[in-house]
Amino acid sequence: MNAALWSLELARLVKKVRNGVCQINPMLAGHASPEDALVAVKAMPKADRLDSKTYVANHHKAVAAYQDQLAEQRKKRAAAVAAKKAAAAKRRGSLHAVG
Repeated sequence: MNAALWSLELARLVKKVRNGVCQINPMLAGHASPEDALVAVKAMPKADRLDSKTYVANHHKAVAAYQDQLAEQRKKRAAAVAAKKAAAAKRRGSLHAVG
């Protein structure tokens, strides 16, 4: 669920307002009248509009940056696990049988 919401946020189709609350992009939301829709869309920041010429390129950049961030987190976790295993192996190697 979190991954799906994050994908929608990257695509600027929804906006996270706070934990557990998301707001749909006004360009996609249902409005009572065409006039209400026009007012909502005109009130939007240009960067949040879905009809921008750079929308697709910006979306691809955001997805790539997010994937890079996830890859970096995976590398850090793998390095931490490897360091933990190496430390454990070193401790086991220093133990001597008594008797």
